[in-house]
Amino acid sequence: MIIEDVAVVFTHEECTSELTAHKRIHSGEKPYVCKQCGKAFRRSSHCSRHMQTHSGERPYECKECGKTFRTTTHLTGHRIIHNGEKPNECKECGKAFRTTSQLKIHRGIHSAERPYECKECGKGFLTPSRLRTHRIIHSGEKPYECKECGKAFKTTSHLTTHRGIHSAEKPYECKECGKGFLTPSSLRTHTTIHSGERPYECKECGKAFRITAHLTAHRLIHSGEKPYECKECGKAFSRTSHLKSHRIIHIAERPYECKECGKAFRSTAHLTRHRKIHSAERPYECKQCGKAFRTPAHLRRHRRIHSGERPYECKECGKAFFQSSSLIQHRRIHSGEKPYE
Repeated sequence: MIIEDVAVVFTHEECTSELTAHKRIHSGEKPYVCKQCGKAFRRSSHCSRHMQTHSGERPYECKECGKTFRTTTHLTGHRIIHNGEKPNECKECGKAFRTTSQLKIHRGIHSAERPYECKECGKGFLTPSRLRTHRIIHSGEKPYECKECGKAFKTTSHLTTHRGIHSAEKPYECKECGKGFLTPSSLRTHTTIHSGERPYECKECGKAFRITAHLTAHRLIHSGEKPYECKECGKAFSRTSHLKSHRIIHIAERPYECKECGKAFRSTAHLTRHRKIHSAERPYECKQCGKAFRTPAHLRRHRRIHSGERPYECKECGKAFFQSSSLIQHRRIHSGEKPYE
């Protein structure tokens, strides 16, 4: 796809510098370089803002909840969380968003267009920022380091989320069950558990998902694509999270230890899941029969008993199953595979 130049008109009085900065979009020139990591920018203001990533400086504070931000625009965007306003509505499906940028990204769901392509693997993206984040998978670069424990991350958002591990503070609370979250996006994703809303539907099989990331990952089932390969053994995966979990097999390290029983785990997710064994807490309750579960995944699986839904179908013989693990086990009948001999 060819992206044509867009004619942008500037007035002479206001914009010698703006016009110069705009021309750099077409030329690719980025004269402002970060001294910390070498990243280059078209504008000095962008470089200055980026430098705050390394310093950790967040001078703009929300008066409602005390959360701090690097820029005034981030603070302005955050304030909408407190008033609940979502003025930007999608004309395709009616879903509303707080910002125009969120709406723009959402519109891509309704279109197959992915104009920003990775030169390494050919994968297409809706936005240049998503392409930039994706490229780090190939480079392995992790420029954002936690000052508390030294762990490094690919993006600032991952670092921000991680910092919450060192703090007990979880300022975003679910009004349904009282569970606290580090970020507003984590809270939004969680609330769909209570509402049951699954607005993102797969056009191949009709299966619906709570978030776009789950739909994107699901689509790979139909395509068979496994773009994430382990450099140690060559095994390929459809998701980066699966590759990340797999990599730990090649090392004996289990850095996350349960304080109750001393059992160690390879990931925080596994430790979090394990901790529920020591707690009697079962916050996810079935509205049909009242049975409660420790995780939303267990509740979803249980609901299929009442609905009769069997979403996992064998393409060989048409037999359907409640859960994916049963389908995987069943497929071995056709393949003759006997992995446990």
